[in-house]
Amino acid sequence: MRAPLLASILWLFTAASALTNALADAADPQVTIPPGTFESVLPPAPGIKQVDVAPFRMDRTPVTNAQFARFVAKHPEWQRDRVARVFADAEYLGHWKSATSVDPQQADRPVVRVSWFAASAYCEARGARLPTWYEWEYVAAASTIRPDARDDDAWRQKILTWYSKSGRGELPLVGQTPANFYGVRDLHGVVWEWVDDLGSMLVAGDNRQQNEPDALRYCGPGALTMEQKENYATLMRIAMLSSMQARYTSATMGFRCITDSGDSR
Repeated sequence: MRAPLLASILWLFTAASALTNALADAADPQVTIPPGTFESVLPPAPGIKQVDVAPFRMDRTPVTNAQFARFVAKHPEWQRDRVARVFADAEYLGHWKSATSVDPQQADRPVVRVSWFAASAYCEARGARLPTWYEWEYVAAASTIRPDARDDDAWRQKILTWYSKSGRGELPLVGQTPANFYGVRDLHGVVWEWVDDLGSMLVAGDNRQQNEPDALRYCGPGALTMEQKENYATLMRIAMLSSMQARYTSATMGFRCITDSGDSR
């Protein structure tokens, strides 16, 4: 009896903490990201390493099951029993208890088993969009105190620790990780996240192979060279995105939305 009781108490404590964070962010669910320039692990062109990022507003946390359930209620064409298979595979929203509802304990956990098409449609319905890879990478490079902590060995190791854990357990509630320098949570340690320019994530892992035709190698439009190989966690995320097609879903792939500065949320 003691173990179930302790588990219930822990769940209530976690839920209360998530509610506190949610209330704190409720007045403004997005945060403004200032413009900047940084070195991406995916240089935009040969000999060019710097990437310029325009200002935008990003969701503080990933989209939850409850939020996505409200979306499919208003847009039934995205319900799992109605969606066209060209837009989502057979596992789409397969963890929900029905086509339009989720278990209460899943409500505030990040929605997964959503395709790129579905995630894009959700953001569009909000007057928003998915972030590009450069926008996501720019914000994800921040620690709690630095806008770019990629040269911080301790910070990188903390992120790698997440990758070493099994992804078979229940996903955490959103908003549990500390806000980073910009005020964004859950960029690491929760779920993988879709990006708008998915096609550009198709890369070759070896600089020497960029111009060699090979149907089994990633070779999308404007094939890119991966650099900064010490940022292994970021490269793992790129590899994950490279393995996905827009209709695929995954038990660990979620998303968040952004709006261009000045747009409505």
